[in-house]
Amino acid sequence: MSLDWVSINSNPGSEMTRQKIQIKKIDNTAARQVTFSKRRRGLFKKAYELSTLCDAEIALLVFSNTGKLFEYSSTSTRQVIERRNLQSERIDLLDPISTLELQLQSSTCAMLGTEIAEKTKELRQLRGEELQGLDLEELKHLEKLLEGGLNRVTQTKDELFFKEISILKRKLTLSERSLTEKTWNLRKGLRK
Repeated sequence: MSLDWVSINSNPGSEMTRQKIQIKKIDNTAARQVTFSKRRRGLFKKAYELSTLCDAEIALLVFSNTGKLFEYSSTSTRQVIERRNLQSERIDLLDPISTLELQLQSSTCAMLGTEIAEKTKELRQLRGEELQGLDLEELKHLEKLLEGGLNRVTQTKDELFFKEISILKRKLTLSERSLTEKTWNLRKGLRK
């Protein structure tokens, strides 16, 4: 059961006030018919306002307890129902595909998540973190990986050092040649 606000006159001669009432079937047939009529008109008014304010396409069907049909449509009820059926058919056609796609994406995400977690753990272990729980073979394997990595770093560093030394030797050779030329030129100038 839920509560709804309705206007009732609590004191004769006083203003109408809004109070909460319980939402349940109204037993009095005449009161039920009056409430149905008022609320139906209010519902149709809200549908009209929604379609006007928001440019929404709305179709509203209401059957009374006697089976009488009341309808409101911002365009044509038939067009709205046909549009709804077409939309439903498209969803039914796409649903199995999208479900399969979602399963594939979910599976791929799970695999990638697992791989990321493994690689992150491996990287931490290469940094010397999270080593507890590793057995002797795993530690030996990790040591080999680190030695291989260290050898590559050392080799790259050595190559850079040799390049730097080679560049400095060339500069030194050029400087020596230049200095030798200047010395010869000075000696020539003194002999004259």
